[in-house]
Amino acid sequence: MKMTRIFVAALAALGLSGIAWASTAGQREAEHFHWHNAGPFGTFDREAVQRGLQIYQEVCSSCHSLDLIHFRNLGEAGGPFESAEFPNANDNAIVMQIAAGYMIEDGPDDAGDMFERPGVPSDAFPSPFANPQQARGSNGGALPPDLSLIIKARHHGQDYVHSLLLGFNEEVPADVHVAPGKHYNPYFPGGVIAMAPPLFEGSVTYADGTEATMEQMSEDIVTFLTWASDPHMEARKQMGVMVLLYLFIFAILVYIAYRQIWAKVKH
Repeated sequence: MKMTRIFVAALAALGLSGIAWASTAGQREAEHFHWHNAGPFGTFDREAVQRGLQIYQEVCSSCHSLDLIHFRNLGEAGGPFESAEFPNANDNAIVMQIAAGYMIEDGPDDAGDMFERPGVPSDAFPSPFANPQQARGSNGGALPPDLSLIIKARHHGQDYVHSLLLGFNEEVPADVHVAPGKHYNPYFPGGVIAMAPPLFEGSVTYADGTEATMEQMSEDIVTFLTWASDPHMEARKQMGVMVLLYLFIFAILVYIAYRQIWAKVKH
């Protein structure tokens, strides 16, 4: 039983133990895309994660938080700005520059007052709103979800978010009523979503010169959010491979021992 649990854990680490769930009623099935990080040996496309971070900063961060990600995660092993020159992510120059671009509320100071300071690598990405009530008030009553685990929290994960981002130009069916301030998207449960289309051709100017098409931007932000939901995915998969290799070798040794023991037993 213990070996079975270890084997299942190894499969999970490799991403091979997915469970198929039924589609949500009234929701079009997400389109399937090929992802660089898919499969037991898949890895993150670092450049795509970096571009996705740029989209989050310039487009998504005005409404959506990223509460579970700290700036230092960007420079840690498996992160988009991992560097052999800066093994300590807190010393990573790029990470420090990104963090310093945010103003973080801190305190209280000696006078008991809160104050703002430039961010440091140990800080988490700041939320665009002070509380859920403010977030709802700024978004017509809808609460923008935190994006830290959005890929893991949605059925079909990457495929769903990618399809959703590209699904705003669909024609509204005659039997679907879209209230003022709402938008039709066939990949969202019920077909009506409060979020306006977040991406348009050329929404961002990529620092690396990549053409900012809708498909490219959607793929990049989804890749970044996938990394954010599982920053240690690559290390986990490597561990899974090592565990399966160990179990394979162990099984061979057990079989050899079995043959040696029973070879001496007379029939």
